[in-house]
Amino acid sequence: MATVLDRAQLSTRAFYRHFESKDQLVAAVFLEVARVEALRLRTNMASASTPVEAVAAWIDTRLDLAFDDAVKADLRHLSMDAQSQLLNSPELVEPAYAETLEPLVEQLQLGLDQDVFHDIDPAIEARSIQGAVWASTERQWTRGDCDRDDVRERTVRFCLRGLGVAPETIAQITASN
Repeated sequence: MATVLDRAQLSTRAFYRHFESKDQLVAAVFLEVARVEALRLRTNMASASTPVEAVAAWIDTRLDLAFDDAVKADLRHLSMDAQSQLLNSPELVEPAYAETLEPLVEQLQLGLDQDVFHDIDPAIEARSIQGAVWASTERQWTRGDCDRDDVRERTVRFCLRGLGVAPETIAQITASN
């Protein structure tokens, strides 16, 4: 707490004028980082011409957390903290988690509306996709020897199959990396 206040150049008194508790500060930090991440996701998804391509771009961008040193350094510890808080104090992290998933949910809904995806619930499928990406991220953090292209291909293929995307389309998407 002292480190955060020192970095923000805030006194304890100033802190309590803005936040009622440490938990409120943690929630605000998570939400702000999630907003920045959502913007990064939207930026990287913007060039996608279909919802399928946008889902693949979301996955690829989230994998930066495991493989891109610039992103990894900034977000690794915060992401691990958020993941553990999701189990212990979901009310602290849920708004930030939803913020990060929102660009994916939007594309899943668009794909459902366009009849690209079938029989899905965008909010539920977004969490499943995040789970697959998170498992790959943790594996890379633990082992450190994963090949990004292989992880991307496997994760994208797995997630797109779950959305009912045609095998030919999946092959095109995974080959385009």
